[in-house]
Amino acid sequence: MATIEYFFESVTPGAVLELGSVTVSAEEIIDFARKFDPQPFHIDPEAAAQSIFGGIIASGWHTCSLTMRLMVDKFLSRAASLGSPGVEQIRWLRPVRPGDTISARIIVLETRASQSKPDRGAVRMRTEVTNQHGELVMSMESTGLVGRRPAL
Repeated sequence: MATIEYFFESVTPGAVLELGSVTVSAEEIIDFARKFDPQPFHIDPEAAAQSIFGGIIASGWHTCSLTMRLMVDKFLSRAASLGSPGVEQIRWLRPVRPGDTISARIIVLETRASQSKPDRGAVRMRTEVTNQHGELVMSMESTGLVGRRPAL
């Protein structure tokens, strides 16, 4: 079990947390899409070549899943995370293609201590995902519930 580094008091508006990178292969894109989003431009190279994308692209949900893994590895596994009431917004701005390396970061937008449950607070954040060219491929705004630091 990882040591908790991030409590509600540990994050402040404007803080940026780099989550790392992952490279996605054609095989991973097609495998994910066959299971969860079997549209032709995700699973069929010939059909994808004839599509508006001109080739295989990752499902937006695959991009979300890759981003979630980065979030867990670099932040949530080390946070006093209490889950999330949901995602307010996801935008898929550019396609993710085979061989792309995507990088993610969290920007803390707002923190709010709970009035009814003093052991936690809400952290509103924007997650930005870029490709190896620095182009924004996905953005997401969400709220996470984070435990407060225990009294000593």
